[in-house]
Amino acid sequence: MPRCRVDKDEGEKHPGLLKLMQILSFLVVFVAGVVIGLATTSHISRYFTSQNELYSLINHFSVPNTLVEENCSGSDMCKGRECSSFHLFIHPENLTHTMSDDELFWRASMVSKKEDYYPFKRIPKVAFMFLTRGPLPMLPLWERFFSGHEKLFSIYVHALPGYELNVTSSSAFYRRQIPSQYVSWGSVSLADAERRLLANALLDYSNERFVLLSESCIPVYNFQTVYKYLINSAHSFVESYDEPTRYGRGRYSRKMLPDIKLQHWRKGSQWFEISRGLAVYIVADTRYYTLFKNFCKPACYPDEHYIPTYLNMFHGSLNSNRTVTWVDWSMGGPHPAMYEPANVTESFIESIRNNGTECLYNSETTSVCYLFARKFAPSTLETLLNLTSSVMNF
Repeated sequence: MPRCRVDKDEGEKHPGLLKLMQILSFLVVFVAGVVIGLATTSHISRYFTSQNELYSLINHFSVPNTLVEENCSGSDMCKGRECSSFHLFIHPENLTHTMSDDELFWRASMVSKKEDYYPFKRIPKVAFMFLTRGPLPMLPLWERFFSGHEKLFSIYVHALPGYELNVTSSSAFYRRQIPSQYVSWGSVSLADAERRLLANALLDYSNERFVLLSESCIPVYNFQTVYKYLINSAHSFVESYDEPTRYGRGRYSRKMLPDIKLQHWRKGSQWFEISRGLAVYIVADTRYYTLFKNFCKPACYPDEHYIPTYLNMFHGSLNSNRTVTWVDWSMGGPHPAMYEPANVTESFIESIRNNGTECLYNSETTSVCYLFARKFAPSTLETLLNLTSSVMNF
């Protein structure tokens, strides 16, 4: 008790000191609150900054500022940097990304519910997709074919990992390689590569038609003819037919039941041309593609059966059941004939363009059935270049 009384007496003797201590305590609490508030604000700012960076990472398009400004300057939709994200979303200029196939297919399968409506000026393009082991020996021929039509096409090249296409910045093929994976002939990896090309091409919303080509393919008509033929077609061009032999039905596996029955099974050329709508269906499919991946083993050749079967099952009315790429199988064997310089003449190219067969185009009969041809040896390039103006008209 004496000690408590002394403390009370001391407090009564120094009221100013107590008031000063109260003020100091208030200031300490106030400063602490300010510090905590600033720290919280900084954390929130860093959070939203990181989210913006994450969004950019998800989009996977790292384009220099100069390219962004250049792209935006030609847009009548917006001004300055504000348009960059939308422009690069609909027209990705840089094909380099780090998306896995699952991420890529998921994004590429997104479609707008506003059918036939685009909030930008859209000029339909044809996506030319080259599936190659490495070099493109016919590149000078294709560059001549594409020259002067830059707004009407896109190019995508899938080569073996590690290969880099060495072209000048003025080439139509400059920076047009997509992230690739190893491909083995006769395996499901070929079909994987086809879907990978389709998915990358679908990221550009102006691409309306998609044609698959190899390094040995050539065009047999000029660009204007090819573009008009494909853009105006009401159907896609995927060869799909029933082959009642061991090379067709014999490759079917009953393990695909009950989803895929023998009556659904179809065969066709790997070299297809399809519309945007069908391309979306193909990259979005997981159920039926998984069956092919698991049960269409060598010698089943998924690249000859998956797309022909899938379209036959669900979208047959949208397909012409023929290919627009001419190939000569008359020699027999697992591979078509390869043409050398001695074979390449004006009459030979004309025979491909007008080979006596007739086909349906938009429900009308036509003699123009093939727009491309294969297989041409690299040594035929010079001969072909000499024929472009006289026969192919480009």
